[in-house]
Amino acid sequence: MTTSGTNLEHARAHNRRVVIEAIRLNGELTRAEIARLTSLTPQTVSNIATELEQAGILSSHLPRRAGGRGQPATPLTLNPDSAYSIGIHLDHQSLLTVLVDLTGTVRFRKLIHVQKPQPEPTLALIDQVLQEMRQQVKIDWRKMLGMGVVMPGPFGVEGISSQGPTTLHGWDDVDIEARLSAATGWPVTLENDATVAAIGERFHGIAKQLSSFVYLYIGTGLGAGIFTDGRIYTGHAHNAGEVGHIVVQPGGRECYCGNKGCLERYVSLQAAYEACGLDPMTAMPEDLLNVGEKVFDKWLDTAIEPALQAINIMECVFDAQSVIIGGTMPKPLVEKLIKRLTPLYNSVRSRYAQSARIRLGMSGSDTPALGAAALPIFDEFNPQYEVLLK
Repeated sequence: MTTSGTNLEHARAHNRRVVIEAIRLNGELTRAEIARLTSLTPQTVSNIATELEQAGILSSHLPRRAGGRGQPATPLTLNPDSAYSIGIHLDHQSLLTVLVDLTGTVRFRKLIHVQKPQPEPTLALIDQVLQEMRQQVKIDWRKMLGMGVVMPGPFGVEGISSQGPTTLHGWDDVDIEARLSAATGWPVTLENDATVAAIGERFHGIAKQLSSFVYLYIGTGLGAGIFTDGRIYTGHAHNAGEVGHIVVQPGGRECYCGNKGCLERYVSLQAAYEACGLDPMTAMPEDLLNVGEKVFDKWLDTAIEPALQAINIMECVFDAQSVIIGGTMPKPLVEKLIKRLTPLYNSVRSRYAQSARIRLGMSGSDTPALGAAALPIFDEFNPQYEVLLK
């Protein structure tokens, strides 16, 4: 066995990411505060801050803070115009494209309704939207980090969630990352909806201060984005988080994966549509707001017990600081679900307050696209400890 040392350039890159992450989490920090939070030396912080200011990533235009001895300190903040990214969410009914800056502010949004989109017309439509974006948004396009794309499977690695009526048929052999990258010249990353939602929550939502959490994503099915020690966990074959196919009721409802009693047959938009008398193939999440409280509560009655089981499993397996629940289900309905999820089952997290164990995450139809837009930012700026071993 050989042991490799730390490459100095990798350490410098890591330290830059650490400084950026500290400022992102706190909004603004002085150099002295950064040194205290990151355990870097004041000289290292000063060198990195100067370098990042010169690169335009950090800004020091805030008023100086009056303090104790010496000159007032100047806080540093992220410059929102120093980097941009694009998020695309494609499903069997819609195509949503968003452009965000480094702080997550949406600079462009375009929603197009589609029906069972096929590859060539859809790729042409995406190209049309991107051209429209370039014409309307006046930014420095050289600062574009890339695009994140989220769509139903199968793509690349096929998981059991690729079974069912909501799968985008005809896309099996389409390398969407290569096609879009060749067309735009930007890096493109394809991910599943639960993973991008977790990354979006980490960058722009309530998980900013959490290093380990599980994001339960209520979409057409049910998936989980898993963060451990500040990094996303994808598993050996990129299929981690397939919690929708945990069997919670043996011999229960038939699932498209071939099992019976899978979790997502009780907790998902599709399950809610069926319980509320809506056509799962044509219904939209917002339609659940109009079915009436009694009808929606009828679905909740069947969903609570399986959801409690899922939370118990996630807590016991990952010991996460919190289980965050969100997705494309409208926010008021997710809030209603969370209110019903008490008391929680005992687990390794039982000594913590119930409200801290489960939290409301980003919800609504824009969640996957915003999460996808966070992918290039996450890849560029999130601290990656593994580079220190290279």
